[in-house]
Amino acid sequence: MYIGFYNFYDVYNKNKMFNSPASTLGNDLMYSFYYLGQKFIEQGCRISTIDLEEDISIFNAVIFIDFPTLKNNYFKRLIDIGFNNLYLITMEPYMTKSDNWNKSNHKYFKKIFTWNDAFVDGQKYFKINYSYKIPKNVNFDINKKEKLCTIIAGNKYRSSPIELYSERIKAIRWFEKNHPEDFDLYGLGWGRYQFKGIFSKLNKYEYLKSLFNVYFPSYRGAILSKKDVLEKYKFSICYENEKEMPGYITEKIFDCFFSGCVPVYLGAPNIENHISKNTFIDKNEFKNYEELYEYISSMSDDKYNQFLSDIKSFINSSRIKKFSVEYFADTIITETLRDLSTKL
Repeated sequence: MYIGFYNFYDVYNKNKMFNSPASTLGNDLMYSFYYLGQKFIEQGCRISTIDLEEDISIFNAVIFIDFPTLKNNYFKRLIDIGFNNLYLITMEPYMTKSDNWNKSNHKYFKKIFTWNDAFVDGQKYFKINYSYKIPKNVNFDINKKEKLCTIIAGNKYRSSPIELYSERIKAIRWFEKNHPEDFDLYGLGWGRYQFKGIFSKLNKYEYLKSLFNVYFPSYRGAILSKKDVLEKYKFSICYENEKEMPGYITEKIFDCFFSGCVPVYLGAPNIENHISKNTFIDKNEFKNYEELYEYISSMSDDKYNQFLSDIKSFINSSRIKKFSVEYFADTIITETLRDLSTKL
């Protein structure tokens, strides 16, 4: 079997997604695809990104990572030759890539693998998650905590009724104004202004963003390792980029878990269906940031250690397996090879 791949983000093509688990957005964020490729090989399959083959009809199946658009030459060629074994993995959410979620685009694919619970039916749509190497050891030492709270995020913005970028800014500004001694901000882009609304297209001009730069006194710079930073804080505000998307649970909350830091979460409306409620603080349960601050700042060591104990129990439980790279790869490989084997 020869399995082809194509990533909407071209930086990962030319087999780059199989050569390294690293990502421009963070350590090991592409590990699930790197691992997927290795597991296909273990099953006796050849793998390659399709841009490395002149004759793309030689593949037995092609897996697209995010919808390639109807303008993509490889996709158009496959459709034109009547290639039937097309599969789609939808990773990017609605705000970033709305065509992922247009069902008229799904007609070209035999099966679709998605985190979106609203689509999953076990027939055409199969559940996968953003997936991780589950660590065997996590440092839960409360004595390593040097400060109360942090946010680690890039300074981005998209105009949408479901965006949470502005809520992240609201949290930052509240802490800077009311309790700057208890809060630090890290990440990329905070030294550049972000245009919003109808002016958001101007964000591609770095010199304009620098002219309109907004000062964030809590900003401590970019970082090399989220884990090394998060281990020093008791709590981290980890909001998804958008809300109201069932099953949209990204690395943000797991970065906290794997660093022994308690997350303050906002995002997927059904997160409790997937992650134990006692492992995180739900921002929706607080009327404002005053209430949230009072809760986390006055938390006893016993209560805090209970959170850490519950996080440890979740990491060691069967519930986390659906977020593992093993589950991710097994789901995709099983469903793909099952189709191909029935044709032999």
